[in-house]
Amino acid sequence: MPAKPLRAIIHVDMDAFYASVEQRDEPAYRGQPVIVGGTGPRGVVAAASYEARAFGVFSAMPAQRARRLCPDGIFLRPRLPVYREVSATIFAIFREFTPWVEGLSLDEAFLDVSASLRLFGTLEDTGRLLRDRIEAETGLPASVGMAHNKLLAKLASEVGKPRGFVCIAPERVASFLDPMPVARLWGVGRKTAARLQAIGILTIGQLRVADASLLQGVLGRQADHFLRLARGEDERAVTPERADKSISQEMTFDTDITDPRELHAILQGQAEDVARRLRGKALAARTVQIKIRDRHFHTETRRRSLRFPSASTRTIYRLASALLDTWLATHANTPVRLLGVGVSGLEQPETAQGPIDRLTDAIAERHGADKITRALALGRKRR
Repeated sequence: MPAKPLRAIIHVDMDAFYASVEQRDEPAYRGQPVIVGGTGPRGVVAAASYEARAFGVFSAMPAQRARRLCPDGIFLRPRLPVYREVSATIFAIFREFTPWVEGLSLDEAFLDVSASLRLFGTLEDTGRLLRDRIEAETGLPASVGMAHNKLLAKLASEVGKPRGFVCIAPERVASFLDPMPVARLWGVGRKTAARLQAIGILTIGQLRVADASLLQGVLGRQADHFLRLARGEDERAVTPERADKSISQEMTFDTDITDPRELHAILQGQAEDVARRLRGKALAARTVQIKIRDRHFHTETRRRSLRFPSASTRTIYRLASALLDTWLATHANTPVRLLGVGVSGLEQPETAQGPIDRLTDAIAERHGADKITRALALGRKRR
């Protein structure tokens, strides 16, 4: 039986996306530590330029801590409409190379270019054309990883950041993966890494050649899964989302978060963004859901339906907040790695906006979303 032909997968991750947009648009910010996010006492860093990262500033860090680490940094509120417009340009470029685009966020995606190589050359040629096209059209740097599956392509894009460009040929898989710590594999959190370290397995290479029965005793049913990853095997397909079935916003944190107040502040901003996008499409949603991933990569979604479809920021946040509270009630002090809110069951109602939402949308359109602070955010004051 002939072997299946290898796929050609590209992972693109824009470098410090929000901060890079700000540095592009304001020459005085170039080469300076730029920190984008909430600037108030409950503010959270959304993105940090590489100059700011040199001071230890990372996304999802409390803004007050970022100021202590980088007192001379340039602190800016996010301009989400601008970032979304740039993202639309980037994704339009992706789709000129292939229809098989799986967006992970505004600034990150997988592309399956297997059927496109006859047009653009080798996988490396295609990746270089894509990266150069993005930079030429947007003025922004991107890191590009290329391989025959999603696992390897994503790891490749992370290796040379910023402006990384790494292609992993099949014969290089072992030499690429073997030196990496086991925690670099998807799904290996601190507990799993600690269990492996207890039996002397520190690197992916050590995991790859470990005794299968020993691993099953330590990892149980997950042993075979992690062995496949250690060998660089990943059969997941690139799956494009169908438009307007759902709208969501999520964030993966550089540092895990345990403070419920920080989680609620992030969730509120996400609900605001999702609701504004709904209203921009003249849609309303019947279902609200949240997505939470802990440090061990356990992912949980919770959803609840509304009595009537809504595009109200207040309604969406209130329901998402209640869902988060029910999760926190049984997961106190659990470090959170990713948080997101989404809506589905979309339809076109007779009216999708209330007067307050119309006003805030008009302000956001004219002056930027950063000019809006709802009482929900201000209300988390000392009592």
